[in-house]
Amino acid sequence: MNTPLVHQAASLLLTYPGLDWPARHRSVRAALRPESGGPAVRLLRFCARVQDVPTLALAARYVATFDRSPRRTLYLTYHTDGDTRRRGAALARLKGRYRADGWQPAPDELPDHLPLMLEFAARVPAAGRGLLHEHRAALELLRLALEDHRSPYADVLDAVCRTLPGARPADRAAARRLARSGPPPLETVGLNSFPGSGPRGARR
Repeated sequence: MNTPLVHQAASLLLTYPGLDWPARHRSVRAALRPESGGPAVRLLRFCARVQDVPTLALAARYVATFDRSPRRTLYLTYHTDGDTRRRGAALARLKGRYRADGWQPAPDELPDHLPLMLEFAARVPAAGRGLLHEHRAALELLRLALEDHRSPYADVLDAVCRTLPGARPADRAAARRLARSGPPPLETVGLNSFPGSGPRGARR
């Protein structure tokens, strides 16, 4: 499984579908086509489900999915910290983690925005995978909320969760318990950076 490729593709698919969406959709499908199994299958299934949806209609669906319910927000720390002071501290820690690896997110985006975190994971695999692992509970809660909403975007979250080690929580109660206890430590020995990719600023 090419995990950085899955993370980069998921980042592109979870970014708002603006005017560049048709080209973005084609490039993701072309990049994933050689992948014969694993999480990439879920991403390709999402691509197939939305390929005939006009861009404006998909944009409206995106807003209704992610911006109209706190349970489905793409800002991961909201799932575990809510609108509290703890969330402010969590955002500050994320910014520090990015800086430590030479990553400079766009100033107009919060550091817990999932597409940004996925691009970081694609570009700096060891650190990025560890960051996603730490936010496993939020990812699983978002996945479950999207499944409840019968959203095609659930396939994208399912693909991301399948790149992470360890058992997956079976339901929302189990995901909440994971949020309280935290995931087990992630073994990073032997993880190499994505060939030809170093830290860079966040894509806009």
